[in-house]
Amino acid sequence: MEQELHRGQAELAKQDPAPYFISYSADEDDSLFVMATQGGLLGSTRSHRRTAEVGMRIGSPALDNTHENERTSGLGFGRLPVRDDPDAIARVFWKLTYEQYRKASQAYSNVKTKDAVRAKDEDDSPDFSAEKPSRDIDAGAPPAALQSKPWEDAARRYSAAFRSYGYLQDSGAIFIAQHTRRYLISTEGTRVVTENTVYRLMLEAQVLANDGMQMIRVETFQFSDPAKGPADAEVQARARKMADDLLALKNAPLAEPYSGPAMLSGRAAAVFFHEVLGHRIEGQRQRGREEGQTFTKKVNEKILPEFLSVTDDPTMPALQGTELSGWYRYDDEGIPAQRVEVVKDGILKNFLMSRLPVKNFSHSNGHGRAQTGMAPVGRQGNLIVTSSKSIPDAELRTRFVEEIRKQGKPYGLYFEDIQGGFTLTTRSLPQAFQVLPVMVWRVYADGRPDELVRGVDIVGTPLTVLTNIVATGQASSVFNGICGAESGNVPVSAVAPAMLFSDIEVQKRKYGDTRPPILPPPPGATGKEAR
Repeated sequence: MEQELHRGQAELAKQDPAPYFISYSADEDDSLFVMATQGGLLGSTRSHRRTAEVGMRIGSPALDNTHENERTSGLGFGRLPVRDDPDAIARVFWKLTYEQYRKASQAYSNVKTKDAVRAKDEDDSPDFSAEKPSRDIDAGAPPAALQSKPWEDAARRYSAAFRSYGYLQDSGAIFIAQHTRRYLISTEGTRVVTENTVYRLMLEAQVLANDGMQMIRVETFQFSDPAKGPADAEVQARARKMADDLLALKNAPLAEPYSGPAMLSGRAAAVFFHEVLGHRIEGQRQRGREEGQTFTKKVNEKILPEFLSVTDDPTMPALQGTELSGWYRYDDEGIPAQRVEVVKDGILKNFLMSRLPVKNFSHSNGHGRAQTGMAPVGRQGNLIVTSSKSIPDAELRTRFVEEIRKQGKPYGLYFEDIQGGFTLTTRSLPQAFQVLPVMVWRVYADGRPDELVRGVDIVGTPLTVLTNIVATGQASSVFNGICGAESGNVPVSAVAPAMLFSDIEVQKRKYGDTRPPILPPPPGATGKEAR
């Protein structure tokens, strides 16, 4: 890689225009994917692959080929031989370098033309920040070769836990093991090699209600060492709870549109903050005519209640014994991961920055992230919400009921679990979010037992809903997941305590009209029938 980079740099320096920055990266990925259902193995796949990326910037840091809508012109992608054949590897990088130079040259020509005729943007920050080169090639030895059979047996065993629940439309267990080694070099002098090993066990089950609404429950276990994986008893217990939850949801009444007091569990609040706040404090969303720029001009202003603070800290591999998905040592631009204080005592302080500067934030803080083959942008890592006004969780529920009565509502909504969501940040669309809860309970002001309901999504706008938080619990919960955005899918974590809102709005969820199966499940797989 180094030899070909130096050769390409020397030759392309003779061209007009000449690139001012070139980077080469290679990802070596060894993985195992196992899927099982009803105790039977659906598939078990081992894979070993290498991929190459060539980054190229033409022009100058102030204005280059990646400007505005041409951002994707800065990166080319291809496959590498899986054996250490220097000639074959060099040829792949040679071909990618030539292709990338052509693409970047055309994009730079387009950028200069548009820049000459378009009105100037309010934020005229450069297209690339100047950063100190990183040098760290002390990667450890890869883990021992993974044996497929133990994990195939585990997937069969865990998927068989759902066999006795005949009302489930579909169910299964998925196991993924992945070891990745990444090599990154650049003409600036960066030389970084990083390692990452992750194991994920996922249980999935779904049920179809009589009215055609499909409901899904997913539980994920993540660990960096097979010895740290969950005990069988824990996995089996989670599977039973998932099945019981889905039966309750199948028979639960439909909820109605609502606006009023609500309480989110710590896990639900973590997902909520990831969607509602996290994406809007990513650096690239603060510049350009397409972005809504919700918080761009609110630095040093209050955006949350004064008892809340938010950091994003990808340097933390674990929190209170729970491993965090959003941990990494260097981001995908070779910048060391950094703890960023985003909100301090309710006041916005910072954004999550890649090497794309924005006004008053001219440097990366180690948050340039991307899926292989995609250009890095500012992304979340480990988003952590803390509170200086926490109360015991039991007391938080008492406060919740008092708020329901104070507002004269018959009930409030408690969101026990949220499966995900999405948020809109471009100005061509409403600056709104939609969060998808799974387990939602009506909590009645008159003391009646809580009632499980289904069929609603949380909706709203960030500037309004974030000011409605009135109290938090003491215990924090971790959500580990995969986040998709313009730079692809990256692993993330979010951490938060339970939260009480004075007002949250929900709307009816769209769903299909598919009838449940007419035939009962096959004999021997019926078990507990739907009630």
